[in-house]
Amino acid sequence: MSGAGTTARIAPGGWREVGPFVAAFARIAGRVQGTEPPAVFLTLGRHRRLFWGWLHFAGRLMPGGRLSRRESELVIVRVAARRGSAYELEQHRRLARRAGLSREEVAAIESFGEHPGLSERERLLLRATDELLADQDIPDGLWAELGECFEDRERIEIVMLVGHYAMLATALHALRVQPDRPR
Repeated sequence: MSGAGTTARIAPGGWREVGPFVAAFARIAGRVQGTEPPAVFLTLGRHRRLFWGWLHFAGRLMPGGRLSRRESELVIVRVAARRGSAYELEQHRRLARRAGLSREEVAAIESFGEHPGLSERERLLLRATDELLADQDIPDGLWAELGECFEDRERIEIVMLVGHYAMLATALHALRVQPDRPR
């Protein structure tokens, strides 16, 4: 599902198409990530009103959510791998490493395996992510297990985080957004 090796259906916009605020935001984000300005921002930024609403929502999930950055990145990498999103994987491998996941842990998450370095809480997150992606639901038994480790607001966030990154993977694929080149 990656869309890699194809042409973007909507090219990332320049200053004129996305406006000065989106262009500046993308430039700063690229510097922080060590890449060119991220195509996800410059593509979605062509619809400025939608872009800012999406960015606010996305920011409430990560980095502004209740889950730790490590936990959020664990979920995002799993969603990206399950959805075959080359763009998300490229972005979030780096972010996962910055959030404290080892290369081996990231590789295990991507290959749908387990790693001895993952906590029981993290393993539950992966199970919940896999269930949501497979069935758009979490079985009652797993929901109860999540309740032993996560408060209600965190469980809501887990569902929303998985759903958001699955939606984003779909958008990136359908728009054929290409992975960003390193600077």
